[in-house]
Amino acid sequence: MRLIFLKYWEQVRTGFWFLPSLMALGALLASTVTVALDGAGVDRWLDARGWVYAGGAEGASAVLAAIAGAMITIAGVVFSLTLVALSQASSQFGPRLLRNFMRDTANQLVLGAFVSTFLYCLLVLRTIRRTDEGAFVPHLSVTIGVALAVVSIGVLIYFIHHVSVSIHADRLISRVHQELLASIDRLFPEEIGDEPPGSVNSEPQLPDSDDERFVAVPSPTDGYVQLIDADGLLRLTVERDLVVRILLRPGDYAVRRLPLLRVWPSERIDDDVRRALVGVFVFGDERTSPQDAGYPIAQLVEVALRALSPGINDPFTAITCIDRLTSALARLADRELPSPWRFDEERRPRIYAPAATFEGLLSASFRPIWEFGKGHALIVERLRHALDTLAAAGIGQDRQEQIRRFAKSISLSEV
Repeated sequence: MRLIFLKYWEQVRTGFWFLPSLMALGALLASTVTVALDGAGVDRWLDARGWVYAGGAEGASAVLAAIAGAMITIAGVVFSLTLVALSQASSQFGPRLLRNFMRDTANQLVLGAFVSTFLYCLLVLRTIRRTDEGAFVPHLSVTIGVALAVVSIGVLIYFIHHVSVSIHADRLISRVHQELLASIDRLFPEEIGDEPPGSVNSEPQLPDSDDERFVAVPSPTDGYVQLIDADGLLRLTVERDLVVRILLRPGDYAVRRLPLLRVWPSERIDDDVRRALVGVFVFGDERTSPQDAGYPIAQLVEVALRALSPGINDPFTAITCIDRLTSALARLADRELPSPWRFDEERRPRIYAPAATFEGLLSASFRPIWEFGKGHALIVERLRHALDTLAAAGIGQDRQEQIRRFAKSISLSEV
């Protein structure tokens, strides 16, 4: 249940509707409260001090109508500018980076500010009554509407600046880089805890794939594995006394009816257990970063490859991506990666979940850029500098060897 909540929360965060909808609801509540205060006579007490709008019903109606009309017009302009920014970002940096624009809180706040001001003025406008109807002019509410309009003008000025800055290549790359660093810190913490060491010699052996007691549990759907509830899976294996090998990790694509995991022994597996095992996986139409450090890496690589394409031919943007990838990998180079095994309280092996490795992330970061940019002297030199930097950051002999092996595999040492 927690992972389902995280999945939908991620969808809400990357949606453009949630925050403006909340602000519109806030405008509805605010209009109800301020009109009620006007009906209670608070506006007369404030008017005596010259703090509120003091005009009549006609003037109040004209002011609110003007503000409402202006706000909905500006909201349309804001939406149009946002679409232009999204279109430009999609063509230049790749469609997968649109998610970063959609989740931008500033863009959502700006749209919400204009929509909520429009809704507030419209709701207050309907409460104004002329003399023949029993005069009622909500002076406090009109004053707040004018104040919201003034604030909205400042928001518009900020938005024009923000939307022009947000499509800047360096700013966009920096935003993805911060997401990558957050994923690394979350998935590969500096302090792993008291898990057994990750060396091959000290780890238990999995049952052989030909073991008749193993059962392959298929994927129930097509889609990307977004999240895995490792704690829930561990509890299930302890309750049923199972050993599980996860075949797909977050970021991998699951094909319906193909194996998702393998479970031992077969005599303890029934339909309820199969459903519970599949239930710890969350699938979706796209990759996400909470448990997939490779996804922000793929975004940075995509920006670099597009920059190196003949149509754009911007090697300096590609160099910026290489620098950001180097920074993230350097943070990972001196960390011991968690063991792929999960153990129960009695230290018995329960789950084998192959995690991302340093060498795998290194290859995913630099190999595609090398393939596209090996004919460009600037790119080759920057990649060589990146590997030298990582070699200096990696304190273990194992990391040094992985970096040298990767450099040799792409023939960078011979260039």
